[in-house]
Amino acid sequence: MTDVHAPGPASRSWSRSTPVAFAGGALVGLLGGLVGLGGAEFRLPLLLGVFGFAALSAVIVNKAMSLVVVVAAIPSRLTAVPLAEVAAEWPAVVNLLAGSLVGAWVGASWATRMATATLYRVLAVLLVLIALVFTAERVGTLPTANLPIGVQLVGGVVLGFGIGLVAALMGVAGGELLIPTFVLLYATDTKLAGSLSLLVSLPTMLVAFLRYSRHQAFSVLGENQRFVVVMAAGSVTGSVLGGLLLGVVPEAVLVPMLAALLLFSAVKVWRHA
Repeated sequence: MTDVHAPGPASRSWSRSTPVAFAGGALVGLLGGLVGLGGAEFRLPLLLGVFGFAALSAVIVNKAMSLVVVVAAIPSRLTAVPLAEVAAEWPAVVNLLAGSLVGAWVGASWATRMATATLYRVLAVLLVLIALVFTAERVGTLPTANLPIGVQLVGGVVLGFGIGLVAALMGVAGGELLIPTFVLLYATDTKLAGSLSLLVSLPTMLVAFLRYSRHQAFSVLGENQRFVVVMAAGSVTGSVLGGLLLGVVPEAVLVPMLAALLLFSAVKVWRHA
């Protein structure tokens, strides 16, 4: 595939300076924290449109930062939800992992083989998907499927594969898809679903990260090491602040605004192709 992996003059410009990188990460983390997510779906358009990374490079950088944010979120999540409750749901976690690990490997493999223009368009479509799922989850109460155990197991593998695929292609943790899946398929409480999603996200991201590490584009992390570290630190800081402010901004205001932001980003990314 054709892509620009090595940092050009833009990587040395003000747009990738330490203050701007930290501020961008903090803004993304804040937006994600306000709705209980990591914010990687908002970070991707920023990496593409503001910081000038090419499609595959942006996905890899986003994946690296998503890993940092998820690892940082695990201790607070385990504190918020009793470990016994989390451990009791291990069959659901294993069920989704059976599909998501494969999906992550396949998604990362596809991303490294796609033409750059095709990857931009795929990312644009996925941003629209995330906006729709995010809005549907926040607008109404999610029902539960109440499926027979056999159908539930098959559904878990299929949905897990799709989530792993999307997460690898976008460089996100996948919480925006995992949380409603736990609620719909396994009748899990939303708060518990947030903790369980991290247990699926972390190994799924590691698999995609391992696959990306075999491609030459992975060198973007070494070439932009300072930028990645600073923006990741900003993302963690912003997500903590956003978590503390959770509920302060009414969802009636926040949800349409963030959904519109994702849709606007999708249009920009599509045109960028």
